[in-house]
Amino acid sequence: MSFRKFVAGTVAAAALAGFSAPAFAATQISFWHGMGGRNGEILNELATKFNAAQSACVLTPVSKGNYEEALASGIAAFRSGQQPNVLQVFDAGAATIINAKGATVAAEDLLREAGYPFKADDYIQGVRYFYADAAGKFVGMPLSSSAPIMYYNVDALKKAGVEAPKTWEEFEAIAPKLKDAGFIPLVQSHLPWQMVENFHSRNNLPFATNSNGFGGVEGTKILVNTPEQRKMFEKLVAWKDQGLFGFFGAGWNENQKPFEEGKVALWIGSSGSFGGLQKTATMPFGATFLPYWEGIKGAGTNSFIGGAALFAMAGKPAAENKCTADFFHFLSSPDIQYWYHKTSGYVPITSAAYELAKKDGYYQQTPAAEVGIKQLMLPGGEWSKGYRMGFYPQIRDVMNREFGKVFSGQTKVEDAFKTIEDEANQILARFAKTAG
Repeated sequence: MSFRKFVAGTVAAAALAGFSAPAFAATQISFWHGMGGRNGEILNELATKFNAAQSACVLTPVSKGNYEEALASGIAAFRSGQQPNVLQVFDAGAATIINAKGATVAAEDLLREAGYPFKADDYIQGVRYFYADAAGKFVGMPLSSSAPIMYYNVDALKKAGVEAPKTWEEFEAIAPKLKDAGFIPLVQSHLPWQMVENFHSRNNLPFATNSNGFGGVEGTKILVNTPEQRKMFEKLVAWKDQGLFGFFGAGWNENQKPFEEGKVALWIGSSGSFGGLQKTATMPFGATFLPYWEGIKGAGTNSFIGGAALFAMAGKPAAENKCTADFFHFLSSPDIQYWYHKTSGYVPITSAAYELAKKDGYYQQTPAAEVGIKQLMLPGGEWSKGYRMGFYPQIRDVMNREFGKVFSGQTKVEDAFKTIEDEANQILARFAKTAG
């Protein structure tokens, strides 16, 4: 085969694979993530766009299953010296990867070393702190960012003659009317994220000692067995008993489906669910902020992001680190962020991308797509920047186990939160020994 035919065949094969053909001198970098389905396809499209935008680097995305599996694969690969250049890590796993000594290179350092300007203030409130260190330096690069928001069934609210609530006090007032109109007033899809973690953020309450864990791992303890947190769940239990709250298990889709089917008036989900909901909802819907308790002093602050960020793994050659920096710079550009926002439903992470979406009239067509961004940009409070606790996925497992017992009547709220706090603090103590 001639060299010319070989080159033509290589280019054709690359095109068929869905990725831009690499130049022979291009530096190869790998990207492991925990997304499947349409979100995984969108990451493939993002890689294709990056590869087509320049010729120095070729990015190859690889799905490693779900978020938990991707984190476990990345840590195991690092220990064996086979780590990818870029690892996607979900919100609950951030402390684990950030505190794994020598595992990552801070995204901000990588960008600056590559000659790119970087300003944390370019990123919207609610995004800029969660994957940063105690001094505010970006360790992870946010990408698939979302906020817990309240979706509402337009027909249900109209039939009941009510408006979507801004506070939990307002929900209590309208919930009986929604029930009388033939709807389950409220469901949610992730109790730890929505009713614990962001309960603390929206109500500006401390979630852990050591500045919510940002001050260091040694001695950090979770703060969930509090009057305010117990009150939230005591209300949920009472609402369930009164037919005002539906709990269909710990699975996300188990609780989202009744809303999609038009049986539920209010669903607390993710702003990142907006794109999919447009295709699956059987009725018109809108969205508003996650409610807070008006009776809590200082409440109403911003929520923080969920979803995942990208981490640059350490131990890579300088040329590969430069390509990783190029990719981080590329994905944070306004045009790419706006594309990712429209395509995936995740929020744009920079103010420039948000302004571009507004200028393009996107939110005039789809106002619900703007709610998560507006919520993240609300005024911040002392305790609304997020949290940093190691082995946190294990803590979420404890929460889900105990919450299941609460809603099945096997245990009381006060006993559940005592167990959660005790076991969570044991987990945090183990993490401190591992990280120390």
